[in-house]
Amino acid sequence: MRTRSVTALLAAVFTALLLAPATPAAAHNSLQEATPARDARLTAAPTQVTLRFMQGLNPSFTTITVSDAGQRKVPTSAPAVNGATGTVTIDEPLGNGTYTVAYRVVSRDGHPVQGSYRFTVADPAAPAPSAPASAAAAASAGADAAGGPDAAGARSGDDGPPVALLAGGAAAGLLVVAGIVLLIARRARAHRTDH
Repeated sequence: MRTRSVTALLAAVFTALLLAPATPAAAHNSLQEATPARDARLTAAPTQVTLRFMQGLNPSFTTITVSDAGQRKVPTSAPAVNGATGTVTIDEPLGNGTYTVAYRVVSRDGHPVQGSYRFTVADPAAPAPSAPASAAAAASAGADAAGGPDAAGARSGDDGPPVALLAGGAAAGLLVVAGIVLLIARRARAHRTDH
């Protein structure tokens, strides 16, 4: 009977330790919908970029930028925040080419979340991009090699808690479990010697 209760206790402690690190990460914000969409190929240049997130945004800590293939920022308005949605208005017409939308927001627990994605403007009536295609491609490849947004379009930069934090939590959890096992073993020995 005592063995069953010890096993049940250890199982409960182990389950709690496994679930604990996931709790803070679950509170982080993430991008739910974007207009223009990730990897969209548009036949008309957009005049706005709208991003909808899982949680409400703090206007003071919301950044949305648009860059061209040469990594030059496109002039936009400051982000207009409405609940979980942030929108920037593009101040000048976009020519044909690939553009990167980058964002940085703060989740409810204060954790910054950032990411980026790309879309392409391919308007048959629009002029060609101002930078030569080969130069733009080289600049884009250089940015990728230097740690810029990857060619596939980076998803949210939120990877949850740092690895060191998780490792420290796991080590602390193992120490707690070892302490409980040691305590139970001592009590069992003491109980046996009493009888």
